[in-house]
Amino acid sequence: MAFNLANNRFLELLRRLLARLLSHLTMSENTFLLILAVIIGLLGGLGNYAFRKTIEFIHWGVFVQSEELLHYSLDEWSVQRLATMFLPVIGGVLVYPLWRWFGDDLKGGFSAFLERVNLRGAKLRLRPIFTRGFGAAITIGTGGSAGQEGPIAMIGGAIGSQFGQLFKMSGDRLKVLVACGAAAGVAATFNAPIAGVFFAQEIVLLASFELSSFTSIVVASGMATVVSRALLGNTPEIHAPAYVVHSYWELGLYLLLGLLIGLLASLFIDAHYRIKDRFAALEMPKLAKPLLGGLMVGMIGVVFPQVFGNGYDFIEEVLLGSQTWYLLAALVLIKAVATSITLGSGLPGGLFAPCLYLGAVTGGAFGHFALLLFPRLQISPGAYALVGMGAFLSAATHAPMTAIFLLFEITDSYEVIVPIMLTCVIGTAVARHFKKDSLETVELSRAGIDLEAGKERNIMKSIKVGDVMVAKVQTVPEHMTLGQFARFIEKTQHTNFPLVNSSNELTGIISVQDFMGVVFERDLMDLVVVKELATTDVITAHADEDLDMAMRKIGYRNIEQLPVVDRETHRRLVGIISRRDIVSAYNRALMSRSLEEHEHA
Repeated sequence: MAFNLANNRFLELLRRLLARLLSHLTMSENTFLLILAVIIGLLGGLGNYAFRKTIEFIHWGVFVQSEELLHYSLDEWSVQRLATMFLPVIGGVLVYPLWRWFGDDLKGGFSAFLERVNLRGAKLRLRPIFTRGFGAAITIGTGGSAGQEGPIAMIGGAIGSQFGQLFKMSGDRLKVLVACGAAAGVAATFNAPIAGVFFAQEIVLLASFELSSFTSIVVASGMATVVSRALLGNTPEIHAPAYVVHSYWELGLYLLLGLLIGLLASLFIDAHYRIKDRFAALEMPKLAKPLLGGLMVGMIGVVFPQVFGNGYDFIEEVLLGSQTWYLLAALVLIKAVATSITLGSGLPGGLFAPCLYLGAVTGGAFGHFALLLFPRLQISPGAYALVGMGAFLSAATHAPMTAIFLLFEITDSYEVIVPIMLTCVIGTAVARHFKKDSLETVELSRAGIDLEAGKERNIMKSIKVGDVMVAKVQTVPEHMTLGQFARFIEKTQHTNFPLVNSSNELTGIISVQDFMGVVFERDLMDLVVVKELATTDVITAHADEDLDMAMRKIGYRNIEQLPVVDRETHRRLVGIISRRDIVSAYNRALMSRSLEEHEHA
């Protein structure tokens, strides 16, 4: 608490000093945003460098020292290599203190990051930059099957958010600065500034385009790449051989590869969350699950050491075409399981690199089969591994532009454009057909959150009709005469009334307006019953539906109230909800969420 108070005071003092300095300078808001984008890009590049060096240091301390101490190699089988099954367990041990004291920083993963950016004001805390970053470095460095791109994007996004909060920027501007940081992290990781830009636009900002935000993201991505090249050299994270298309007949094979990858990506999404659910259901201490996950991954790694870490070194071997088809085919399943166990058990990390890995081994195996079937086409299995790498990423994340430009920048070859475009688009279309949600939005959909719907609709989706409806309903018996109804409405302030039969089942709805047409026909008042004037085709709601659905039904016929009926008979009346009830519930939820965001800022 004392640390947070001192930190807030320091940030407030810094903000005032900078604001006083900037007040003497004349510049537009967009110019100031560009200056912040430069700073965020520089810090994002430095953050990526520190993150990578931390991973390398942990890998050296765990894997390299273990090999030297026990005199074994992952490339050769020996009894001593059995010790590798315990190396990822070290990661679980090291992550334990982080879960113990900073558990909130590690929860949620990239999906929670997207929710906070798009629906909760984009206010991200400072501490997770270090705790989540260190946790992910531990996971990858000790052999956990995970990627570094998601964590580094979140680190960069938090840096951007801190600058936005420092200068008390609005929600939209704050969101842009978070996107600048995320773009910087991805661009610095792959030495691919264009891919970083499209990652921010397509995944973080959900493809919403504004020229001012796009310009700032481009600047941040470019500056992060400059820093990365200055510190690490002008080389991509994954080295790919020159890409060549030997025959245009191969485009048909790439079409088939896209179909295969789309199907496998949808299966991976489903399997990943099934395994994650199994870990969540385990009746054991939560802090012990990373130890179990580390041990399981270690046991897999004894036989298949290719699953350890982010797998970039092995991807490069696959791109060179130096692996056998049966090993690559086996690794499609084994790497997917190892990744799901790692992340499902609570070890922090990302899914970006595993998607690249799965695409590479799928494409590599496909290329070897194609070479056996069509030897005259001079097929290069490494070329299919390269295209498969981007296609799987596109299909799993539903982000084709990011994958296309990432492959283009990695290969620096224009010839790859047509095959990767074809394979990415087909793979993404197939994956969307089988799985509406991407790898990062499944958990949000389970919680009733649709990022593309916006903040207002998601608040409505989070509230159930049963929590808002009025259970005591003023009903009218369907056999009531118009005379009795006239005397009835004199004693009430309502204008709409559900009609029920003797079993309290809904049979219609009548309004005062329906009654006004015959109010002056005195001869009919005791002869006609209200059911003859009522609307029998009634739009109803259920208690387990959300307010968004209820408001859509109300707007469909421009009515004021919806009867709420049970799920079993769809006729037994359990309550009623009005447009006013929905608006009041939304306003209360909006105020509550705003106060919550302010407390966590």
